[in-house]
Amino acid sequence: MKVSIITAVRNGVASIATTLNSVAEQTHPDIEHVIVDGASTDGTVERVRALATRPVRLQSEPDRGVYDAFNKGLALATGDLVAYLNCGDSYWSPRVVADVVRRFGAGDVDAVFGDLIIVDAEDTRVAVRRYRSSRFKPSRIAYGFMPAHPTLFLKRSVYERYGGYDTSYRIAGDFEFIARVFPDPSLRYACLPDQLVRMPRGGLSTAGPRSNWIITREMQRACAKNAIPTNLLKLLLRFPVKITEFLAPG
Repeated sequence: MKVSIITAVRNGVASIATTLNSVAEQTHPDIEHVIVDGASTDGTVERVRALATRPVRLQSEPDRGVYDAFNKGLALATGDLVAYLNCGDSYWSPRVVADVVRRFGAGDVDAVFGDLIIVDAEDTRVAVRRYRSSRFKPSRIAYGFMPAHPTLFLKRSVYERYGGYDTSYRIAGDFEFIARVFPDPSLRYACLPDQLVRMPRGGLSTAGPRSNWIITREMQRACAKNAIPTNLLKLLLRFPVKITEFLAPG
């Protein structure tokens, strides 16, 4: 299977090498790396061109946010499987993509995901939290649960059937996509019992209380859009679970 890995970036010259190197190190032989740059002004594009060793499809132009960039990457992608790995994120080991492809090859799945390790931004060897995707079930979307999006690999046909990302969301566009797709009982998925992606703390979804409030309200709107009954109390109940992830980050 050919795998398209999409990276959205804007002014990421200091961290894009981490992501480029991680994709380059993957043992799966058929990977296309799609870089969607939001008109960076710090030399990101030049750094991508200098460091890329895998086949790269690079587009650099202004965009309307990360989910617009996601959709642009999706339009460029030609792989059988599609995944998103943002600037600064990296795969846990060189075998991650090969392991995921092997699971797809075993049949009967449209989606594969696993755990996300959130690490200290200054020292990425220090794990801060383990986001456990195994806790996800479609019935728990109403409580704000979803697979860790950077670990999610989907067949291209899923995007062809359900469409891309809603660009009206600031932080929870990936949650809205999950809320739109995963309640369909015909969608088949598998959760690998492994950590797949390493993400430095401090991104849009891990930036503090104000970010948590914005994402919670956007989750509520996403559930309403997709006819999933919920309320703010249900969505806030996910935070005690998150505390246990900090206590044992793995």
